Amino acid sequence: MSEKEVLTPEDVKALAPLYDDVVLALKAVYDPEIPVNIYDLGLIYELNINKEHEVYIKMTFTAPNCPMADEVLSEVKTNVESTPGVKSCEIELTFEPVWDQSMLSDEARVALGMDPEL
Repeated sequence: MSEKEVLTPEDVKALAPLYDDVVLALKAVYDPEIPVNIYDLGLIYELNINKEHEVYIKMTFTAPNCPMADEVLSEVKTNVESTPGVKSCEIELTFEPVWDQSMLSDEARVALGMDPEL
């Protein structure tokens, strides 16, 4: 995505179904070491879609030395770009802030046998 553009409420409403579809595409990508998708693990720090339907994702991994990082990034890009209506996908990898278990969704906590209230 080139520059930060400000979306109007109408733009946001028009892009909402595409945003939901991109989230579903992300939920189809699983961490190779934990049986939970990357979205519910909290690995997606930022997800933006502009008016041209270009997707920008800022994400992390549970550990900086993830041996499957390239494969996961490739799967994210492929899944998002194959979502109908998406023009392109740019992924930025970051380790700030460092991922921790507080970023898990309630669904991920239940899947991992953790108390969702914690």
